[in-house]
Amino acid sequence: MWPYLLKRILATIPVVLVVMVIVFLMLRLTPGDPAANIAGDAATSEDIAELRVKLGLEEPLPVQFAIYAKNLLKGDFGESFYYKRPVMSMVADGIEPTLSLALFTIVIACLIAVPLGTLAAFKQGSWVDRLIMAFSVIGFSVPVFVIGYVLIYFLAVKLEWFPVQGYQRIGDGVAGWAYRLILPATALSVIFIALIARMTRTSVLEVLNEDYIRTARAKGLPQSKVLLKHALRNAAVPIVTVIGIAIAILISGVVVTESVFVIPGLGLLTLDAIQGRDYPTVQALILLFSLVYIIVNLLIDVAYTLLDPRIRY
Repeated sequence: MWPYLLKRILATIPVVLVVMVIVFLMLRLTPGDPAANIAGDAATSEDIAELRVKLGLEEPLPVQFAIYAKNLLKGDFGESFYYKRPVMSMVADGIEPTLSLALFTIVIACLIAVPLGTLAAFKQGSWVDRLIMAFSVIGFSVPVFVIGYVLIYFLAVKLEWFPVQGYQRIGDGVAGWAYRLILPATALSVIFIALIARMTRTSVLEVLNEDYIRTARAKGLPQSKVLLKHALRNAAVPIVTVIGIAIAILISGVVVTESVFVIPGLGLLTLDAIQGRDYPTVQALILLFSLVYIIVNLLIDVAYTLLDPRIRY
């Protein structure tokens, strides 16, 4: 196990380097000038040129990348062009809202999707199965922002059960923190409920056709025990894989939800940084999201050995 983990960790180094190079080049080769955005419409060409020199944008691309890589090795992600703040302090401010929304969403999705998928597999071909699969198709088809605005209209505006927008930090009260996350997490969880429920159904169906399930039923075990202890447990590997991927997607892909509900997380920060062509902030965020994907994939592989003792590395 440990040699395998060491190899996986070492393999992340070239991946991170490739991500650094691609993001660096994409930002600088696409049209647009961050100096012009910062200077504003009233700025002259001389003002913009002077600002480009201050930001280091007049240097050749290899020199800019060398400076960026050197600072990164020292743990310095640079200063935001637009906000004039260290990038890491801005990222630190946005981590809690994004992690809170992601974890809240994945908990809701798992608590609903796994039982739904298991029930659909158990009731294969029945109206219950067709209803759950129809919900999965709708969950995949409807965009998150549409679900968000519908929930805001009915639950926040009409019924006034929840606040329309905003976020309360957990340090200011757990109850208020959870209360403000219910609506955005529910909107965001629909697509993941659909995804996890479909995967759970498929995995459990494959297991239900195995010989040991027929043996368990022949021994007279209750259906609940057959489903939970034998079927669902042995179908856990692909389900955990999808849940892990969903967590990584959530942390790096909550831009729309955070924009709709005005949550000051990493998604909203990414959107603002891209619109303002804030190179240091975009580079740091994409590098962070890449590391999240790598770590989550590694944890999924480790979890396989816990779920299925037959798996060895």
